[in-house]
Amino acid sequence: MDARIAVDIGGTQIRAACYLDEGRKALTQLRAPTQQPGKTPLQSMFDLIAEVWPAESRVLKIAVAAPGPIDPAQGVILAAPNIPGWYDLPLKAELENRFQTPAAVGNDANLAALGEYQFGAGMGHHYLLYLTLSTGIGSGIIIADRLIEGAHGLGAELGHVTVLPDGPLCGCGKRGHLEAVAAGPGIARWVEEQLANGEASRLSQGQGLTAKDVAGAASQGDPLCLRAMQRAGAFIGYALADFLHIFNPTIVIFGGGVSKSGELLFSPMRRALEERVLSPRYLQDLTLTTAALGDDAGLMGALALARS
Repeated sequence: MDARIAVDIGGTQIRAACYLDEGRKALTQLRAPTQQPGKTPLQSMFDLIAEVWPAESRVLKIAVAAPGPIDPAQGVILAAPNIPGWYDLPLKAELENRFQTPAAVGNDANLAALGEYQFGAGMGHHYLLYLTLSTGIGSGIIIADRLIEGAHGLGAELGHVTVLPDGPLCGCGKRGHLEAVAAGPGIARWVEEQLANGEASRLSQGQGLTAKDVAGAASQGDPLCLRAMQRAGAFIGYALADFLHIFNPTIVIFGGGVSKSGELLFSPMRRALEERVLSPRYLQDLTLTTAALGDDAGLMGALALARS
């Protein structure tokens, strides 16, 4: 049978899997560190693909989910966070030259949305938003069964809408973006700032706090950490109201480690959403849920791209 190869590139690890043309169970799946002594990340990816290459099937396409802004039409990674030297990398051409097989490249958050749409929580929905709440806030948008990427593939960056003008500096270098106040580092940074101002907490300043630490303390009733989670949830709710006004989806799917905070985050988010939404009709038949595919969302999205 014919096969497809899907690859998911992260800052810490690369995963590759081979799938037959039917079904979603991988024939072979392997992973390797993105950064390895004596190997470039590109060589590590090539080696993984070669290892999962099927002996008795023809590979019709290779598809890669990669971080950062991407030109999907040309298959060029414009800039990959946490992978030194990956600027203007013609990954599609590199793959096709190496394996003599058609290849495609997509943004990891966009492909996570596609994965949830085809194989996960979004199955049966035609209008879908996907938000990954993690070190950053990535997103993917599907409207009328089509992935929305924009004219040059740079669209759907919902984490970089401005929610707090002149607010904290975002990882992209601009101020006040949703990512800067509600992603994991933004939550932890706000708690650190309050501790520096003398606020009381079971957490201590200068210990390299993470959003997981904050959520853990909040679950134990720590007042400062509860406020931090409520603040982040509220900003997500404010932004989500705007997203509903623009896209009118039937489902919003949340992925990423910060989403595992559960009701500590989602309860204030829903309150803020209900306060800011233009009409209750936007909430009618709207599903708010967490990702069904977990860490496999990007890989399954790459599979969906490989089958397109």
